[in-house]
Amino acid sequence: MNRGQRKSVIGIVTSDKMQKTITVESERRVMHPRFRKYVRATTRYKVHDEAREAHVGDKVRIMETRPLSKTKRWRLVEVVARSREVEQP
Repeated sequence: MNRGQRKSVIGIVTSDKMQKTITVESERRVMHPRFRKYVRATTRYKVHDEAREAHVGDKVRIMETRPLSKTKRWRLVEVVARSREVEQP
């Protein structure tokens, strides 16, 4: 699989407390098999953020990569939109 064909996901950063790792939550709509109603399903990804540029609330694009740790298999491509909130140190 070439680098251009890897999976790409857009999600919201929910945690940036780890060093060089962020948690991104992505939401999608899936149809319930029995009730035939669309429900929201969320998936949480551990993402490598080398430059520590993403913060909680930011909308980011992530891309699949080789395993970097036990649970980390994604890397940050870009910050699509910044959060409106400004954190106070």
